[in-house]
Amino acid sequence: MDLSINGPKEFITLYIGNFELPLVTQTTITLIITTVALIILSLVVYKNVKKRPGGFQVIVEKLVTMLYDMVEETMGRHNLKFAPFIGTLFVSSFFGSILGMTGVLRSSTADLSVTMAWALVTTGLVWYHSIKAKGFGGWLKGFTEPIVVMTPMNIVSEIAQPLSMAFRHFGNMVGGSVLTALIYGALSAVTNIVFGWLPEAVLSVFPPIFQAGIPAILSIYFDVFSGFVQAFIFCLLTMVYVGTACPPPEESEQLPDAAEPSTESGD
Repeated sequence: MDLSINGPKEFITLYIGNFELPLVTQTTITLIITTVALIILSLVVYKNVKKRPGGFQVIVEKLVTMLYDMVEETMGRHNLKFAPFIGTLFVSSFFGSILGMTGVLRSSTADLSVTMAWALVTTGLVWYHSIKAKGFGGWLKGFTEPIVVMTPMNIVSEIAQPLSMAFRHFGNMVGGSVLTALIYGALSAVTNIVFGWLPEAVLSVFPPIFQAGIPAILSIYFDVFSGFVQAFIFCLLTMVYVGTACPPPEESEQLPDAAEPSTESGD
C-alpha cells in the first residue's frame, strides 16, 4: 500500500539563508477562497434584505439572533459587541474545514498556523481588556493571586491557554484526515487482495468497490460534524476567556443618576 500523508503543499517559498518562509500554501488558497466566498455571501444577503423576508432571509436572521443570544448568555449583554467577531470566527473555521471535502483544497483548520493565529488573537483580546480594566500593574499582580507561590503556575497556565485551544482544534481536524486516509489506503489494499487474481489490464480499470461509500461517510463525519463541533468549542472557549476579562460594569456605573438629588419640587 503506497500511502503518503504530508502537510500543506508549498507553492511559493521565500528562502532567507537556511531559513524557509512559505508565502503561498494550500492553506493560504483555502483561506482566500473561504474569505471571498463569505464576503460574496454576505453581500448577497445584504442586497436581498426585505421587509417581508423569504425563507432564506428568515434562516439567516434566526442564525444571527441565535448568535447574539449565545454571546449574551455566555459573555453578558455588555459584551454583545463581540458577536460579529465570534460569528466570523465560527464561519471561517467551519467553512475552512468542510472545504477539505472537495478533494482539491485542504482544510485550513488542519494547519496549526491557522488555529494558533486565532488562539493568539483571543489571548491578545484577553490581555488587552484585562490591562484596560485593571491597569498594567494590576494585570501583573493577578499572576501572584491567590498567593505568590502560585506565580509560576499562573504564568504557565496563561501560556498554555492559546496552545491548548490551537492544538485541540488542529489535532481533531488533522487526526480525522489522517484516519480517513489510512482507511482509504487499507480499503485499496483489500481491493487488490480480493481481486488480485485478475489480469493486470483488467485490475487497472476495475472499480474500487471497497473504497465506495465508507470514506465518504467518514469524510462527512470528520469534516462536517467534527468541523462544526470544533468550531463551536473554539468559539465557546473564546467567549469564556474574553468574557472573563470583560466583567460587567459596577452597579453604580449602571445607575449613574441613583445618587443624584432630585431636582423636582415636592410641592
